[in-house]
Amino acid sequence: MISLTYHADLNEVQGDKDLAGWLSAPAGAPFDRLDWWAGLQAHCAMRPVLAVARNGAGALALPLAQGQGELTALANWYTFRVAPVVSGTPDRAALLQALARDLARRTGRITLTHVPDEDGSASAIAAGFRGAGWLVRMVVDDTNHILHLRGRDYATYLAARPGPLRTTLKRKAKKVACTIHTAFSDAAWAEYEAVYAQSWKPEEGAMAFLRDFARAEGAAGRLRLGLAHALDGTQEGVAPGTPLAAQLWSVEGGTAFIHKLAYVESAKPVSPGTSLSAALFAHVIDGDGVTMVDFGTGDDPYKRDWMEEQRPRYRLEMVRLDQPGQWPRLAVHCARSWAKRLVGAKQQG
Repeated sequence: MISLTYHADLNEVQGDKDLAGWLSAPAGAPFDRLDWWAGLQAHCAMRPVLAVARNGAGALALPLAQGQGELTALANWYTFRVAPVVSGTPDRAALLQALARDLARRTGRITLTHVPDEDGSASAIAAGFRGAGWLVRMVVDDTNHILHLRGRDYATYLAARPGPLRTTLKRKAKKVACTIHTAFSDAAWAEYEAVYAQSWKPEEGAMAFLRDFARAEGAAGRLRLGLAHALDGTQEGVAPGTPLAAQLWSVEGGTAFIHKLAYVESAKPVSPGTSLSAALFAHVIDGDGVTMVDFGTGDDPYKRDWMEEQRPRYRLEMVRLDQPGQWPRLAVHCARSWAKRLVGAKQQG
């Protein structure tokens, strides 16, 4: 027998010891944990609808959020991927289909983004919702850049990097001093925020989310917060010790996750971000012994200098045909589909 529950207040989940224990334990990635979702609720104005299906063999949680007239993924720009989180050995397909049937009572439209399929998550969700009577559209919407070390040490890995990158490191590596913090400190975080404020990064409005995440990762021994400081003579008008680049990484389950990086725009000529990246790669490869590095989503050209493989991330749009309120959206999808077919036919002709 399958039981279904929904949780809008993630603090209340703590009252369910089994559920809280399972979703609070290290999962191999921060995006699969209760504290990550609670941070999104607390700092990013997200309204959770944590859907949980359980049977005698285990459980499955699908992190959803209430959007404008639909349910979406409980995720934002900080989240690398969204996938069902499974405990035990349940029939994943059966639990997903049961959730899909029940969710039709709550909404006629669900949109999920950044769903992986190397583990079968995107295909399983699509199959479960189709089996429950939903119309499902699954398309690639982003790219995830990764590096598999395959037993290499840092020196071997670095030797395979593009020539221009290695040349930059040889010429600029001594321009800054790099420090990597594995424990959270207010002083180091203040420097991180100072760099971010002077960088090319747009204001994202959720620095408190990152701060709480970094503090928790530091307490758990997973934090890798890198800072690059100016040396004497690094740059005219820049005092020694001035932070010029900052990067937030974490290490978990044999993987290093690169969350956020920034450098002071005026320091670009001395490439402090490149030198800091190199120091962090050396630390996680030779020091932590990771087997993989995950550079998150986004097809930024500079990621190809450090990474060697790409994985697609999917967008899943699920709509109920039996709900007239969804028909206008279906009409738009049909029009777009026909437009793409016409463009393709013209190109082939």
